[in-house]
Amino acid sequence: MHEFHRDLLFLLHDVARLLRVEADKRARVNGMTRAQWAILIWLERQPGISQKELSEILEVEPITVARLIDRLEGRGMVERRPDPRDRRIWRLHLLPPAHDVLQEIDEQRTDMTRIVTSGISEESIETMTEALLRMKATLTHESHAARRGADAPGSGGADAPGGSGVEASGSSGAVAPGSRRAEAPDAVTREAV
Repeated sequence: MHEFHRDLLFLLHDVARLLRVEADKRARVNGMTRAQWAILIWLERQPGISQKELSEILEVEPITVARLIDRLEGRGMVERRPDPRDRRIWRLHLLPPAHDVLQEIDEQRTDMTRIVTSGISEESIETMTEALLRMKATLTHESHAARRGADAPGSGGADAPGGSGVEASGSSGAVAPGSRRAEAPDAVTREAV
């Protein structure tokens, strides 16, 4: 009989879900959302990123990012500036009030890390971190390889005769969690809160 409580994929999903719930709760205390936290973190890392680039990183629709930026702009945390080379592009920049929030995010992340790693040795945490990095690299590589294969001539992709540019798995209109059309980022890491 299979022990589902020890199944790696279920555990990864459940831990990520619990972290998202905890991050949502902590963000709400400050009148924000986890998605807004993620935007602030990315703008701190990459000042001047465009809304389109940010939507690609967060894997959400550009309109979702635009709405989130509208809210952050309304709170005086983010500013849109026109790109000097292309006036159609808005570049995003943090304003001083965002820095206090980023400090709070760092404190919340530190506390969440402390809670989630309580009772786990430093050696185990390092091993777990290395394993997760390896899993991420493998999945990223596989995803890119699959995308390249779908775009290759004769692969049945968008360039194939009669190809619609829609993969078979996307033909039902359903959107998988974490796909490019998802409405909110799912990660809780510093990478994408």
